Amino acid sequence: MHVGFNCEFLTFATFLCLWFQVAEKPSIAVSIASVLSRGKMFTRRVSTEVHEFDGVFFGSPVQFKVTSVIGHVFSVDFPPKYQDWAATDPLDLFEAQIVKNESNPKAHICRHLNQEARGCRYLVLWLDCDREGENICFEVIQSTGFNIKDTYRARFSAVTEKDVMKALDNLSTPNRDEALAVDARQEIDLKVGVAFTRYQTSYFQGKYGNLDSRVISYGPCQTPTLGFCVQRYLQINTFKPEKFWSLHPYILFQGYEIQLEWQRSRLFDKTVAMMFQKLVAEDGFLEVTEISEKQETKGRPVGLNTVNLLKVASSALGFGPHMAMQIAERLYTQGYISYPRTESTAYPPSFDFRGTLSAQANNPTWGSYVQGLLANSYHKPRSGTDVGDHPPITPMKSVTEDTLGSDAWKLYQYICQHFIGTVSPDCKYLRRKVEFSIGGESFHCTGHQVTAKGFTAIMPWLAVNDKNIPSFTKGQKIEVSKLDLYEGTTSPPDYLTESELISLMEKHGIGTDASIPVHINNICERNYVQVQASRRLVPTTLGITLVRGYQSIDPDLCLPDIRSFIEQQITLIAKGQADHHCVVQHVIQQFKQKFSYFVKKIEDMDALFEAQFSALTDSGRAMSKCGKCLRYMKYISAQPTRLYCGTCEEVYYLPPMGTIKLYKELSCPLDNFELLVCSMPGPEGKAFPLCPYCYSNPPFEGIESLINTVKNGPSGKIGKGAGMPCTLCPHPTCPNSLVSQGVCACPECSGTLVLDPLSAPKWRLCCNKCNCLVFLAQGAHRISTTKERCAECDSSIVEVDFNKKTTPLEDGSTLHRGCILCDELLHSLVEMKHGRGFRRMGSRGGRGRGGGRRGGYRGRGRGKMVDPKMSFRDF
Repeated sequence: MHVGFNCEFLTFATFLCLWFQVAEKPSIAVSIASVLSRGKMFTRRVSTEVHEFDGVFFGSPVQFKVTSVIGHVFSVDFPPKYQDWAATDPLDLFEAQIVKNESNPKAHICRHLNQEARGCRYLVLWLDCDREGENICFEVIQSTGFNIKDTYRARFSAVTEKDVMKALDNLSTPNRDEALAVDARQEIDLKVGVAFTRYQTSYFQGKYGNLDSRVISYGPCQTPTLGFCVQRYLQINTFKPEKFWSLHPYILFQGYEIQLEWQRSRLFDKTVAMMFQKLVAEDGFLEVTEISEKQETKGRPVGLNTVNLLKVASSALGFGPHMAMQIAERLYTQGYISYPRTESTAYPPSFDFRGTLSAQANNPTWGSYVQGLLANSYHKPRSGTDVGDHPPITPMKSVTEDTLGSDAWKLYQYICQHFIGTVSPDCKYLRRKVEFSIGGESFHCTGHQVTAKGFTAIMPWLAVNDKNIPSFTKGQKIEVSKLDLYEGTTSPPDYLTESELISLMEKHGIGTDASIPVHINNICERNYVQVQASRRLVPTTLGITLVRGYQSIDPDLCLPDIRSFIEQQITLIAKGQADHHCVVQHVIQQFKQKFSYFVKKIEDMDALFEAQFSALTDSGRAMSKCGKCLRYMKYISAQPTRLYCGTCEEVYYLPPMGTIKLYKELSCPLDNFELLVCSMPGPEGKAFPLCPYCYSNPPFEGIESLINTVKNGPSGKIGKGAGMPCTLCPHPTCPNSLVSQGVCACPECSGTLVLDPLSAPKWRLCCNKCNCLVFLAQGAHRISTTKERCAECDSSIVEVDFNKKTTPLEDGSTLHRGCILCDELLHSLVEMKHGRGFRRMGSRGGRGRGGGRRGGYRGRGRGKMVDPKMSFRDF
């Protein structure tokens, strides 16, 4: 396939054919476009950047258009009717249909792809060359509407000029089977994980107050991963130490003092050990019975795959798997290393070792060593395993620490040293072993002498250390200088390190090279394990109790066997050897039966929780009065934060972040619950009042869409904790509602700027949806909203009581009323934070307080009410 590019841009009209190319990340798109256009391209910013340039393809003039997605275009979820935890039986989720929604709706990637694809003849997909990449291929095809016959797949392992041009010369087609394998895993994990998670979260959080976890989650991969950690914990706790004894004779010979090793190693019977000690002591002289010398070889490493990179990053570099993959992906997108997600340790026959080494020849750290390899002929790497995905992780170009920074340099340095080590000679050393006999017992000593450092010169942490021993002759007798009977105690294994856990996951087929870091990160974030010194994973009480509970009901739920079977079936789908629908239905039905049995036997797990955690009645401290029984409810600060009424036996969830306090002993006019105020952390954290009952049980129809907007915001958290605060409440007369405290539209989103009641003397408005802040007249005695509206923009008129000493009013008065948008004095005192800008709203258009459509809500027995502020925006 001939590919050529001219230097001059041609007009769009001259082209008969336009090629649309899509990469997985914006940085990859830039790199590909830069290579193909030789840096001569026009770039415009839409949802993601679009790079356009002219070229010759198949001998014909064409125009190329290169853009990108930002990972998956779609994610799987349940339809809206299954989103309500309280109204949905988790068992129904196993049979529920799933839907695919845009992964990042605010980015509008689907619309972007559709618009940019218009007028294009062919589609070239530059997605990562793994199963997830294949799945994204078909998401892009769906978004663009291209026919599969007009779609091509570029397969590459690095974003260097050579690899990009080679990929374009060897375009193939997307692999539908691999994409279906990802669909299968996504559906299984969604249905199984959400069903178990919802059930056990609702069950246990409704009974115990100190679980300290927002969600008691279950995952087909996550839970067996936790199971490995808990299994090691149980081994440690049930370990019974034993005393042992070992015999160590010493000799002084030719200036060396040598401790000899006993052939029996150690004994667990002191009497017998003392008998052997007596026999050796009575003899007194050691006789040399055997001398052997052997040339040993320590083989150079095979190519570096993802799992081994993660293990080294954790054990030697101090990076967790999640962080290590983030760094590796950044190095890849910058073009410094090849694709970092691979299971292969064998290089393809066509791999250009000389070219890759030459790129490192001038590196100030190892350049001289590489030059020596190139001059003296490098060695081909040892045979590894080729699973047919990507070559081993390899450095693609040279860079220095100053360019990368400390953490990225550490990982890059190891990748370079490992690759250089794979093409270096083996390490060779001479091993000498001398055997002795005394009193009928055998002892020995060994020595090492390195004859060729080989690859250990570039990987010194794997070096064989010289250990010199004197020369002996067979039959020689040497007097024992000292004889020790060492007494020791067996010790339990230590907690699993991340590196050891990764090995266990790989051995049992838990997760993939891409998902292993995610599973380990999940059990840490869920507070099931804690990472301690030397990156050892210590399970928490919650993690231990969960696994012991699964073991008491159905051990399969936390053992790796089922997941290993699922992964095998998914691999068969990817190879086209199993039907996607049949595999999914078979696995779902298995887990559905297990879920039903789990629900029936939940009391077995509950007994373990009861022994470890405090009941809600015994947790928390008294805070506010319940509107139903007028008794004090207890505030439970452990996640998820909530109030518990012991009399009514009701739980009311609160915002997951911030400090909760009683709000002036005021009560909600709808339900008589005492109001609380939530103050977010930090000097610019906003505060807002809320009613515990309204927050958990929104009283107005239609408000759920606004709550969901907040819940699905940047935090992306799931579970309880997102509800209706007073800043979203459309109650017409409550002095704390949005109607009373709302001032004007937020310039950043569709929310409303509401007066922060606790911000004095640094008065400010806070958006009830995003993090936009607007600071008002600082140092004023009082700022309050009024029922009056601005004649120009319909925003609320505010009343400001200035400080006498700092009042800006000319006559020295302190009281002033006006609109913060239209009043020149008040607008001059406004300062925007976390926003794009804040301009005065005049008669030039836009919507103020009363503009735009009005949303209606029906309250509890109050008829229809009009909300005047829900949709204000566009200053």
